[in-house]
Amino acid sequence: MQRRTFLTGTLLGTALAAVPPHTSSSAGAAPAAAPVGSLADLQKAIDRAVPGDQIVLADGTYTVPSGGAIRVSGKHGTGDAPITVVAQSRGGVVLRGERGFVFSDASNITVRDFAFRQSTTLEIPASCTRIRLTRNDFGFTDAGAGFDWVVVRGDDVKIDRNRFHDKKTEGIFLVVDGPGPTAMAQRLNVFKNHFADHSFAGANGGEPIRLGVSGRALSSADAVVEYNLFERCDGDPEAISVKSSDNTIRYNTVRNSRGGIVLRHGNHSTVEGNYLIDGANGVRVYGNDHLVVNNYLGNLSDRALVIGSGTTRDHHPGETTEERRGNDACDRAVIVHNTLYGNAGTLSGESRDYEPQKVVIADNLLVGDTGSLVAMGRTTGFTWQSNILWGAASDGNVPSGGYRRIDPLLRKEPDGVHRLAAGSPAIGAATLGTPSVADDIDGHPRGSSRDIGADEYATAAPLRRPLTAADVGPNAS
Repeated sequence: MQRRTFLTGTLLGTALAAVPPHTSSSAGAAPAAAPVGSLADLQKAIDRAVPGDQIVLADGTYTVPSGGAIRVSGKHGTGDAPITVVAQSRGGVVLRGERGFVFSDASNITVRDFAFRQSTTLEIPASCTRIRLTRNDFGFTDAGAGFDWVVVRGDDVKIDRNRFHDKKTEGIFLVVDGPGPTAMAQRLNVFKNHFADHSFAGANGGEPIRLGVSGRALSSADAVVEYNLFERCDGDPEAISVKSSDNTIRYNTVRNSRGGIVLRHGNHSTVEGNYLIDGANGVRVYGNDHLVVNNYLGNLSDRALVIGSGTTRDHHPGETTEERRGNDACDRAVIVHNTLYGNAGTLSGESRDYEPQKVVIADNLLVGDTGSLVAMGRTTGFTWQSNILWGAASDGNVPSGGYRRIDPLLRKEPDGVHRLAAGSPAIGAATLGTPSVADDIDGHPRGSSRDIGADEYATAAPLRRPLTAADVGPNAS
């Protein structure tokens, strides 16, 4: 359906003389000749919108009255023709007040280019599907008690190319829950966002992203969190906290942050191709049947990779609330093709009652100069295979036969990552046959003769590197 652009007030019939920088117009959309100029007219335009309509709000600062909201209710675009509500220019509309957008019974709605400065949560409820928040700036007020900024309960939501920044109190930038007490929102995609400067000093409750909660641990979400940048995210030891099942966390960069990637609850998730650099915590793994592959953990001041023990063997239906909050021992994880370089704690375990079992640790590269490279607690049925250890740090309690101590001949490249140099003994030395690992952290194909560690030796430039602010956020490609 052809897009319409709504006109109102004194702006009616006044064409823009030139397209401003970061204009909201896009290929295939009608030119934003004259946007609506008030919140009342914006609401009227939303109320009469049909699939394909693009509603543009004129640049300026708007304060939503107390008890009011911009309501998107009973409105349904289509996959090919969403209803789009957009600022005249990127970041040119600043929304203040208690509430901004309130969604109910809506689908295929896109909200783009706004600067949000509200003091209550923006929620996508379970009655809404295929809502997209893109190229927005989230800097909600932090006055008073902390609160979660964006909460997703609906299915097939996209959160992309936004900036979340500057939170000092308890609360989470992005929470994913679901309908009822145990279900999860389905198929969320979070990509190319910039999460920065969460400085809450408490021990818990300040994550940038939380996928689920303990009561939802056994529910599949099928969420994909990819190509996001986390910087100075110090509000919690967990930058990405996974408390549900069947999720994929890939190609993200966590830099200069207290938080790491933690599979805290749930099963069957994948942590792939992430860079965790110059921060504190790395990756911690609890639950069953996870895959941790192709990650680079470098110069972390705390524990780089933790294979967790549990207060229970497996979470299960019928647990008490307190039992569900406990840690589920890590069973049957596959930890393969990771590079751990220069961390204070390299690969370690814990000492709860239930030890991790049947974990495969293969084709990893562990390099460090302090402490022990491996400091596992009690384990059962582990497979250690074709790992390389190097540096002044001691080997620790890695079983003999599961590693070689040999210089892997790493070279530090301009992006700060240590990759294999020509002649490295890691080249072609990987031996784990399954699961299949098609490419490396840089996006280079591994081929039939795979290298140990996250990097597959190549002379070509990496296709993926650690992300910078230019790669993510509202102006990202």
